[in-house]
Amino acid sequence: MTGRGSDQDKLAGIGMTSLRVRAKMVERLRTQGIRDEKVLHAMSVVPRHIFVEEALASRAYEDTALPLGFGQTISQPFIVARMIELLRAGRELGKTLEIGSGCGYQAAVLSQVASEVYSIERIAALLERAKKNLRHLRLPNVRLKHGDGNEGIIEAAPYDTIISAAAAPAVPESLMKQLADAGRMVMPVGTAAQSLVMIERRGNQFIENRLEAVRFVPLVAGVE
Repeated sequence: MTGRGSDQDKLAGIGMTSLRVRAKMVERLRTQGIRDEKVLHAMSVVPRHIFVEEALASRAYEDTALPLGFGQTISQPFIVARMIELLRAGRELGKTLEIGSGCGYQAAVLSQVASEVYSIERIAALLERAKKNLRHLRLPNVRLKHGDGNEGIIEAAPYDTIISAAAAPAVPESLMKQLADAGRMVMPVGTAAQSLVMIERRGNQFIENRLEAVRFVPLVAGVE
């Protein structure tokens, strides 16, 4: 079967990529402490299996990071939900900047809870894969750009929310400048040892809170 019907079948999945398996993932997220119902709903409606290599599709809903090639990974479902829940606590995400599009999965989840999503990826071939994956979902509020994540996307700033899928040795000053007043940013920071760091802007002040230990790929400068 071709056309829209086959596309819908791919989104629904079968066997280990089915809606039932996705529902089990959401229940696991609940037991792991995710409480934000809007985040849980977003995780339930985005078909993670279409964002991973076909050979790994049966593992798409396991709570583990999976390789994407190019030295990159798709983050485990829990860390995606955890970061978005932290950013949403007591507020709406509004206009959101994602650093590191990867395969497009996190941008798709963000699209369910943010008014606009701008996502930047430094690896051109990976960005093309993200675009291809996201076409299946027809998301009108997601925009992708090829560029250096350290620099953000200045032309669309300021952002109410910034989320990074790669770890920097320190929070890039350029990203802090693109954060709107009362905005919130979360990103992994560190080299050998990494922690999630939350930054909240209050006028010209930036309030930083260090959270739990994590492990992410590094935020690399430049494009390829």
